Amino acid sequence: MAKTSPIEFIQQVRAETRKVVWPTRRETIMTGVMVMIMTLILGIFFFVIDSGFEALVKLLLGFATK
Repeated sequence: MAKTSPIEFIQQVRAETRKVVWPTRRETIMTGVMVMIMTLILGIFFFVIDSGFEALVKLLLGFATK
């Protein structure tokens, strides 16, 4: 494997960084909003599932104590 000098490495990093397509402000905000919405939806989903399992366990434990 060929070794590169530190200067050549920095030049390669700069060249690759110029190829990066950075998101616009609008894209960043929209992505952030979508993340927040999905987090909220998943939070509600798991709360409902957890509440259902809690009720099921309480029901089953209620049968065991009778």
